[in-house]
Amino acid sequence: MQSTVNSTRQPYFSQVTELLQLEADAIAKAAKRLQPNAVEKAVCLLLSCQGKVILAGVGKSGIVARKIAATLSSIGTGAIYLHPGDALHGDLGVVTREDVAIVLSNSGETDELVAMLPSLNQRHVPIIALVGNLESTLARHANVALAATVDKEACPLNLAPTTSTTVALAIGDALAMTLMQIKGLTPEDFALNHPAGRLGKRLTLRVQDLMHSGEDNPIIAPNAGWIEVVSAISKGGLGAVSVINTQGQLLGVITDGDLRRAIQASRSTNLETLQAAAIMTRNPITALPKQLAYDALQTMENRPSQISVLPVIDADQCCIGLIRLHDIARSGLL
Repeated sequence: MQSTVNSTRQPYFSQVTELLQLEADAIAKAAKRLQPNAVEKAVCLLLSCQGKVILAGVGKSGIVARKIAATLSSIGTGAIYLHPGDALHGDLGVVTREDVAIVLSNSGETDELVAMLPSLNQRHVPIIALVGNLESTLARHANVALAATVDKEACPLNLAPTTSTTVALAIGDALAMTLMQIKGLTPEDFALNHPAGRLGKRLTLRVQDLMHSGEDNPIIAPNAGWIEVVSAISKGGLGAVSVINTQGQLLGVITDGDLRRAIQASRSTNLETLQAAAIMTRNPITALPKQLAYDALQTMENRPSQISVLPVIDADQCCIGLIRLHDIARSGLL
């Protein structure tokens, strides 16, 4: 029965992979069709843009235009999508002469786009056309036309925009990534535009943003008895307490595990004299407030025995907070 199911699925698998190869081949052909001078001019127009990049397209080309606009914005090149129909009914007010327009159309004859061209020309906005027909109205009226020509759509009827939109999107991505490389965008720059993403958090979120400080930072004196240690850990609710001297400087840290092991190792007759100084881990590994939380996470995890809490100290070795592995995990860094 299993072999019968697999044999009936095989034609579908072949069809899907053949269509993927068709689109991959179309991108490869598009790379060969692009003219060096046209690409150079398009990139130079985008690099010299003093305003924003306006993306325009209708239907499926409009969806691709939105994605290219989002990609450009994510790498620090301000870009917006402008629907041609809305543009002709007042939204052209968002366009200034400092902008550059990228207009997408497979045919190059889309009515709404053609109708918008005179208004862009009046504002002296350079136009980059991503077009399937270099002889079209759009291509002729653009400052530079990039060929997004395809031999065939992946659609069995050769009607639904598939291969053509894939090629247009690939060219848009290639332009965006070229700008990114030329501008020397760093991971830190990228993270500023992605503060909610995992990469953004890893490069921007700091220990001071996650640590427990002030009244939420449990501290205790070295001569505190074990009952007082238990009370401090329970009250703090962090599973640990920092031991400090009279100047507020960190002497050690006591975790739940440290407390249990100390009580287990002590005779019942010695519990009355058991103090924090005898229980604590001296000179513990610490974190700094401006240290990246991701680096603190690596400190906790990349060691023979994982630790779950770090005291946070300032330049004077004073304990100003406590950060837990749980706090970092909850922030989305993992």
